[in-house]
Amino acid sequence: MITNRSTTRLLLTLSIAIAMCVTSSVGAQQAANYGQSTGDLVKAVRDATERYKDVAAAEADGYTLMFGCVSGPDSGAMGLHYVNLSLVTDNVLDPAKPEIVIYEPLPNGRLKLTGADFLVFAAGWHATHPETPQLGGQLMHLFESPNRFGLPDFYTLHVWAWKENPTGMFSNWHSKVSCESFSPQ
Repeated sequence: MITNRSTTRLLLTLSIAIAMCVTSSVGAQQAANYGQSTGDLVKAVRDATERYKDVAAAEADGYTLMFGCVSGPDSGAMGLHYVNLSLVTDNVLDPAKPEIVIYEPLPNGRLKLTGADFLVFAAGWHATHPETPQLGGQLMHLFESPNRFGLPDFYTLHVWAWKENPTGMFSNWHSKVSCESFSPQ
């Protein structure tokens, strides 16, 4: 004989099982969408920056080396940031127009394009947008002031489009990038 208590337990168990199936299905769809938008963003960055494999092309388009070679004590490095100040100050995020292109200095003195960095100042962004900025479905990272760059609060998103990053395509630090071969001029 089924009691009210047994019926309640059965209904509760079924409800949990159904909820888990729905959540799992939604999670799988979100993961698939995440992968698609991730691939789309990386492709867009590659398309936008391929011409910058030669740093002279980046310089001709207004990118200038700033901050030397950025490295961390234990997380690898970011590398050399070539910054386009007019793009930094326009408060627009566009995968086709990265504010920064990133290079790794090589032992032979050449520079290897490793990715791009998208940057927007928090005050400028929040003057017209209440939410945290995103690019290609990726939330940007907030760097508060004071920071090592001497900048006001800013959001950033690194996209390691040209050198696979073991810690993630959108991590701030790249564990396989090094500043060892950098010599300031």
